[in-house]
Amino acid sequence: MVVAFDKCETRPTNIDSILNGLDRYNPETTTVFQDYVAQQCEDRTFDCYASLALLKLYQFNPHLLQPETVTNILVKALTVFPSPTFSLCLALLPAHTQPFPSNNAEAQAASQTSDFVESVQKLARLSTLLESAQYSQFWSTLNSDDLYADLVADVAGFEELVRIRIAVEVGKAFREINADVLEQWLDLPNREALEKFVTEVCSWVVDKSGSSTVIKVPTNKENEVRSEVKSERVDIDMFGRVIRRGFEQAA
Repeated sequence: MVVAFDKCETRPTNIDSILNGLDRYNPETTTVFQDYVAQQCEDRTFDCYASLALLKLYQFNPHLLQPETVTNILVKALTVFPSPTFSLCLALLPAHTQPFPSNNAEAQAASQTSDFVESVQKLARLSTLLESAQYSQFWSTLNSDDLYADLVADVAGFEELVRIRIAVEVGKAFREINADVLEQWLDLPNREALEKFVTEVCSWVVDKSGSSTVIKVPTNKENEVRSEVKSERVDIDMFGRVIRRGFEQAA
């Protein structure tokens, strides 16, 4: 089932009313949306449509922009990869904050790095690593700088939410995977913690019968091996047309 883009089961009634009326373009609603973002950070939910509406208000009213709220939205967007949410949010931010400025003026503005610009670009780096499945590099980058710790501090359960998303993607591509590799991908170097996560959270199986521990993923519609037979029908008339064209003179 395809879930509607603006669907959010936990969205409060007052937010839904704003999004479905003209007040979504009213600058006075920015404080309401900002409080809603803070609420999402605390209760581990995410309303993409409401977050985009707030970023659009910031775009129309730059003087109202709250850097901390924006970075919290981007951090929350990381927890729902590989959806395009992060890219959609990034596209609504000022041009000079973008990771790849399109002209010299934007490059010069970005070079005069403010804390906000640096934060946005660091989060964009994390998004790139997740989207390209460089999970080990994602965790090492996240742990390499105290600024990252500050950026994700407001988002409750950030590491756990990202681990779950990584596990979902791993489950789509693998039937079994070495525990040593999965430890790095999930940033769970403690074997006991890894086994608890894969069994209790993912419902996967830990196989210790061989020389190394292997995590086995149950068959699903994504990782199931299916044979596919393709055939093409080519008759003599098709060859005839090709041969005739070979003898035709160019006009």
